[in-house]
Amino acid sequence: MRRALRVARLGRVPYQEAWALQKALVALRKAGEVEDTLLLLEHPPVITLGRNAGAGSLLWGEEELRVRGVELVTSDRGGDATYHGPGQLVAYPILDLQPDMPDIPRFVRTLEQVMLDVLSSYGLEGGRVHDAPGAWLFADESHPLDRKLGAVGARVSRWVTHHGVALNINTHLPHFQLIIPCGISDKGVSSVAQELGGPVDFEEARGHFIDAFARRFSREATEISATELPQITLETEERP
Repeated sequence: MRRALRVARLGRVPYQEAWALQKALVALRKAGEVEDTLLLLEHPPVITLGRNAGAGSLLWGEEELRVRGVELVTSDRGGDATYHGPGQLVAYPILDLQPDMPDIPRFVRTLEQVMLDVLSSYGLEGGRVHDAPGAWLFADESHPLDRKLGAVGARVSRWVTHHGVALNINTHLPHFQLIIPCGISDKGVSSVAQELGGPVDFEEARGHFIDAFARRFSREATEISATELPQITLETEERP
């Protein structure tokens, strides 16, 4: 029997607010008070620095980022520097990996496969790069994987997950020039829209993601509204 998965399609949510919501859900999931939950949303322009971010990953100062309307946040997720913004599909799974998947590398590979399945639904052939988690596109025989469309930056605590993945659907790609994405300087960044030559229906992409996620994680997905999630007030939330 497949385990239940609550899915919430949210709108454009500030990074700090989404982070606080995840932490609230993680606490409830650890206590067994809610079922596994998948948050699907977009962020306003923000650069996040993960636990593995190096000093050279950020190419512009915080003041320059502010002028450009891009927030800077240091996060507790895994990975290096990445950009989030409108048109990017961000997925935050709050899953209890026990008893069916108490294996963090397998969890990461499964997240990658979900993104690759979404790309495949648009006729885009993707794959993985060793030591560079994410979803990559095949280019040609001499450069088989050289364009990244999806990033992974997850965290697992007592086998309950949060943070997750970001898949470029209609993302404004020039903002990636503000950083060395995921610490990788010799490969490019792309989006589904760029590869297909035009904008993609975002809700359709989210539907593909839900289907792939439920299939790969063997969950029975049921969509819920934002009113069924914890209500977060950032003023009373402890900041990192």
